[in-house]
Amino acid sequence: MSDTFDIAIIGSGIAGASLAAILARHGKRVLVLEAKTHPRFAIGESMILETSETLRALATLYDVPELAYYSSENFLPIVGNSHGIKRHFSFLHHSENEPLNFNRSFQAVIPKQPHGHELHVYRQDSDYFLTSIAISYGATVKQNTPVNDITITDKCVTIKTDHKAFKADFIVDSGGYKSIIAEKFKLRDYDLQTHSRGIFTHMIDVPSFHDGAASEKEFGFPYPLTEGTLHHVFDGGWLWVIPFNNHKKSTNPLCSVGLMLDPRKHPENKNLSPRDEFFSFIKRFPDIERQFCGTKSVRQWTRSGRIQYSSTKLIGKRFALLGHAAGFVDPLFSKGMYASLSCVGQLATPLLDNNKDYPVENFKVYEERTKAFIKSHDRLVANSYKSFQNHKLWSVYLILWLLGAYMEFVKLMNCRIESKTYTEYTAKTKDLHLVGGNFIEFDHLAEKIDEIITEVDPLNGPDVNKAVANIKALFAATDWLPDAFVQALKGKNHLPKNKIRWSLLHKKSGFMHHGDYRKHFFGDHKKITLIKTFMNEKQKYSETTLTNGYRHSLNIKGRF
Repeated sequence: MSDTFDIAIIGSGIAGASLAAILARHGKRVLVLEAKTHPRFAIGESMILETSETLRALATLYDVPELAYYSSENFLPIVGNSHGIKRHFSFLHHSENEPLNFNRSFQAVIPKQPHGHELHVYRQDSDYFLTSIAISYGATVKQNTPVNDITITDKCVTIKTDHKAFKADFIVDSGGYKSIIAEKFKLRDYDLQTHSRGIFTHMIDVPSFHDGAASEKEFGFPYPLTEGTLHHVFDGGWLWVIPFNNHKKSTNPLCSVGLMLDPRKHPENKNLSPRDEFFSFIKRFPDIERQFCGTKSVRQWTRSGRIQYSSTKLIGKRFALLGHAAGFVDPLFSKGMYASLSCVGQLATPLLDNNKDYPVENFKVYEERTKAFIKSHDRLVANSYKSFQNHKLWSVYLILWLLGAYMEFVKLMNCRIESKTYTEYTAKTKDLHLVGGNFIEFDHLAEKIDEIITEVDPLNGPDVNKAVANIKALFAATDWLPDAFVQALKGKNHLPKNKIRWSLLHKKSGFMHHGDYRKHFFGDHKKITLIKTFMNEKQKYSETTLTNGYRHSLNIKGRF
């Protein structure tokens, strides 16, 4: 076996494995070096529309259909029932030593059509599978092979391990926070707005929140809280509950549980174990504490310090940082996997260039977009944490997150459908920056709302009331705001379960709207085109079609 490769990748998590599969599929000699071994525990389990849509694009345009297997519940017959279903994001806002106020809850329903609901991805299985797919396309994977040192010259990269040295024309570091390239070249940057630390594990015997607090009827949500990602939010932090055992065919009894805290408000108690600190903290919130009575952890508890970081640069001569090696903000809103996988595409395109010198300028777009994602993510999470202090602020700020996610998804989907090659797709999506679909009017709206949140004092009642009124006025002046979000601003505690209805085709107020909004997201396409596209997507990604032959259904075999 040759010890010389075109591309070397450090880390076989979901980003590294996906990139390896794409490059190997297109004939690159790929080496993947993994310090540990699969199957292994990983955090980052909640899918969102943007992540799933990105996976569909990577699968279709790079001709690696397996990358779409985690994009929808319709793939469960293929990937297995160790994964959970995700039909919503739900947020319950708590105050210390008080029972939950039902008026401080919200459920963001994920549309079932046209692709099916999302998944809670059991990363132990998904990452192992994607690594296997990379091997099936020809990648060489070395597990239990930590990298000790890297030497980069003008001509090649030399990677040293305990057993031997390898050479490559280019190296991608997808090794997470402890990136050897970031450490070697002192690239870490900690100047982010968000401050949070984490305590997390996997549990069994986690009951539905409905069992100990309020019934489904009392909440009035379209779906039970168990059928999605539950967020308990409070001043200074939030707690996630991600069940894998939330459907009838599930074979996995586990539930992912994690507590994120602002260390400036809730510093680490070093006198307590991670487990004891977790349970000591949730005693402040009676309804949260009740949900975890009798639960058992099945993995060692993990406790981290502050988790925010980025990098001063992400590219250099013959190297690039990818995913969590480039930076990390916070699991809130589950943006991490979207950011990583979206940037996989932006990195894969220049790597597939046959120029073995890999000029740094070819990767500038990748670096700029990755940094833009981190910046947008940091601002969104930091201001969310601030708004957690007062439910009035949180109730209007969450609309900005919802709106930004919705618009990003619409733009991503249209870019995929309109693109015939991966180079065309990466060109169309290069200016996206995590939220808003690169629509300039959304960017201006977000800047104004973020400025209000930055300046408001959450503990000053009159100041909060003024800020909320100003934010609502900004939304009211937005003539392209979808009706579902208008209703949420008026007090409705959920998005509609049935998002597909004829009223969406209304000439001015419907899904496609008008003016600059319509031009940006839909170009010159007519409504009949939208309907045909929707029906085609529904058929293409239906469970029946996928089960009967996914590759054939997408008609992508032999595209290149």
